[in-house]
Amino acid sequence: GMGGIGKTTAANSIYNKIHHRFQFKCYLGDVSNTERRYGLVDLQKQLVSSILKQTTICQINNVQRGISVVKGCLRPRKVLLVIDNVDKVEQLSAIAGDREWFGPGSIIIITTRDEHLLNPVRVNMRYAAEKMNKEEALELFSWHTFENNCPKEEYLELSKKVVSYCGGLPLALKV
Repeated sequence: GMGGIGKTTAANSIYNKIHHRFQFKCYLGDVSNTERRYGLVDLQKQLVSSILKQTTICQINNVQRGISVVKGCLRPRKVLLVIDNVDKVEQLSAIAGDREWFGPGSIIIITTRDEHLLNPVRVNMRYAAEKMNKEEALELFSWHTFENNCPKEEYLELSKKVVSYCGGLPLALKV
């Protein structure tokens, strides 16, 4: 889905709701910017160290070695993994290239603006985030603005104009 539609918020919410069912879990936030700043090897290290509860993973010094370590460490484990804001196939290939990298019962949640990036990793289920309708948008705006589910009568028309301007994007409504 497009930026500001709530992909990260949805992933956070799902993670927080089910993470207690998993001994092995990792939330990789804003993968796009992390990869740009620190590289794929750093993301692989974050994943493995988070799952194994170790702060140093010195055996990962290149992407191919990282793939081997990820496969070896995670294959027998039931893992909850969120990979947020993916913008390149290489990111998924290095972190979660195949379902067989993870043990039975694992759940991998991927957020991206580009649905085609999900094709190489054989995603089971896809959910396209959609804009909010006018009623939902007005309610969200009202909660953040007036701490109530609807605006006061004197602010109703102005609120409707703001909601219309925001085009149903939750992030814009909150801001």
